Amino acid sequence: MGLIAFLILFPFFAALVLACMRKSGPVRKYTMFAFCVVIMAAVLVFSAANLISGETVSYLPETHWINTGMLVVEWFLMGLIIYQSFKWKKYYCALLSVAQTGLITWLELTGKSELPGNHILSDKLTIIMCLIIGIVGCLICVYAMGYMKDYHTHHTEFKDRRSFFFSMLFVFLGAMFGLVFSSNLTWIYFFWEITSICSFLLIGYNKSKEAINNSFRALWMNLLGGLGFAIAIAYAAIQLKIADLQTLVQTGTGTTIAIIPVILLAFAGLTKSAQLPFSSWLLGAMVAPTPTSALLHSATMVKAGVYLLLRLSPAFYGNLAGLMVTTIGGFTFLATSMLAISQSDGKKVLAYSTVSNLGLITACAGVGMHEAVWAGILLMMFHAVSKSLMFQSVGAVENCLGSRNIEDMHGLIVKLPRLAYVMIVGIAGMFLAPFGMLISKWAALKAYVDSGSILLVIFLIFGSATTLFYWTKWLGTLIAVHHHSGAVKDSTKGSEWVSLLVHCLLVITLCLSFPLASTYLIEPFLMDMFHEAVPALISSGNLYIMAMMLCMIVILPIAVRVLTFGKKNKIITSYMGGANTGDDRTFVDSFGKPKRMYLSNWYLTDYFGEEKLFVPSLVLSAAGLIILLVVAIGGAL
Repeated sequence: MGLIAFLILFPFFAALVLACMRKSGPVRKYTMFAFCVVIMAAVLVFSAANLISGETVSYLPETHWINTGMLVVEWFLMGLIIYQSFKWKKYYCALLSVAQTGLITWLELTGKSELPGNHILSDKLTIIMCLIIGIVGCLICVYAMGYMKDYHTHHTEFKDRRSFFFSMLFVFLGAMFGLVFSSNLTWIYFFWEITSICSFLLIGYNKSKEAINNSFRALWMNLLGGLGFAIAIAYAAIQLKIADLQTLVQTGTGTTIAIIPVILLAFAGLTKSAQLPFSSWLLGAMVAPTPTSALLHSATMVKAGVYLLLRLSPAFYGNLAGLMVTTIGGFTFLATSMLAISQSDGKKVLAYSTVSNLGLITACAGVGMHEAVWAGILLMMFHAVSKSLMFQSVGAVENCLGSRNIEDMHGLIVKLPRLAYVMIVGIAGMFLAPFGMLISKWAALKAYVDSGSILLVIFLIFGSATTLFYWTKWLGTLIAVHHHSGAVKDSTKGSEWVSLLVHCLLVITLCLSFPLASTYLIEPFLMDMFHEAVPALISSGNLYIMAMMLCMIVILPIAVRVLTFGKKNKIITSYMGGANTGDDRTFVDSFGKPKRMYLSNWYLTDYFGEEKLFVPSLVLSAAGLIILLVVAIGGAL
């Protein structure tokens, strides 16, 4: 229990220290680096100890004074939201905050939420989440040291508030540790709201008009989910006499008695994980500095949403709550993967890709079956590491080239070879075989077929095809070399390279060791969750195919090199629809007029552009969500 308390409280202490260190310099740099090392070491020790013991442990049956302290902090957060809402004339955020904080306050002061049950839980899913938060989250903090220096060098119009920025990163980590260790619903809600406030403050970091508007969009959408969370807590406490998540899931599995709080918690999870029609808050978050995007997309905010949905998964099986989650998740996966095709902004492609992958994880949670939850957890692990790597590499490229447009990344393999290699590893981790993303999608497909959902199968097949399209475009861009392409000075800082290279190592390690993660982490968790033996989820045939593909990845480049060894390279000019002037950049057409060649990807904006798909996707998803909410809750009353 001491190590758990340390993991929750130490990041808040680190945030306080960094907030007081206003002056930039080596002292702050090394202090922040030391904090990251301590947190990562604590996470590794905790994970190793719990893997050795192999037990699920609960703590703290009595926490009256801690609950009182949390309530005081919630009032403070409500006051902060009210102040910011009136300052920027966004009064609806204040109303949402008052409503949910008022409801939680009434429950606490009347004693209705003080029910028997443990407040802290440690199991195998907790270990997975701690590794994601502690390792990936701290690497992003290390990356932020160098990145934010370049950010303010290039954006002198924004006030330098790096001490605030760094402190918020650690508050985010502390809140996430608290969330994943909490079993009591009120405790989960407390840390849930802290993550909402942190995202609001980080998205609005530079205080531009766009940043403020986007930060409030993120705030009101997550507060709306928080209100659903608060109502679920009140209903579970008053009607069911349940205060912790595990008991609620057990009560709701196979029955309709707990459908109302389950569906309200699912609604909160959908908003936090930026599922349609709430995806615009995460898309708007890209206005923030890159470390914010990396943290939101990989280790904190959105992972809190899918984490809750995966915890609730057994209660979704065979009911309308599960139908709502799978429908919204599957539709989000397909719609946002199509929208990603039409984007040329690297961060926006990554944002749509994040929402899309979260939709697939959400759909897996909604099925409520062994294989689907297994696939969802594995997808979450690969997505956390690969997406963090991708965001950081795009940020580093932007600092070097002054642009994050994919078109400006043509020939990056020559311009910035080291960053190109890093980006290729990230893309490979997202969709290429034999990596776990592919195998987990196969498991998800089998689960969808077994569940009898033809709609989910369609969503997965076509969503995977469009995913392949936009990742392949990006990968091809990186290795498309122009004649006379020259190297560009790499201004990436040492702290950024530490994070990037460790992320690359993590992606490769995860690709090679995910069967071990399945055996020792995911499958034992599924046995505890479903209270029955879990069938073999990775067949020996899959492992053989994976081994063969790994060998081919190694053999093919060697074979190509052997076959071309000693041969003279012949450089020829490209055919360009006219007489090539010799530089592969301009040609003379049939009318004798010079024309300049340009190389561009195909974005299919007439078919997949935001103006074509985004609003219809919002309308369809909102209508479906409202209908399923009304039918599910109305049928249970």
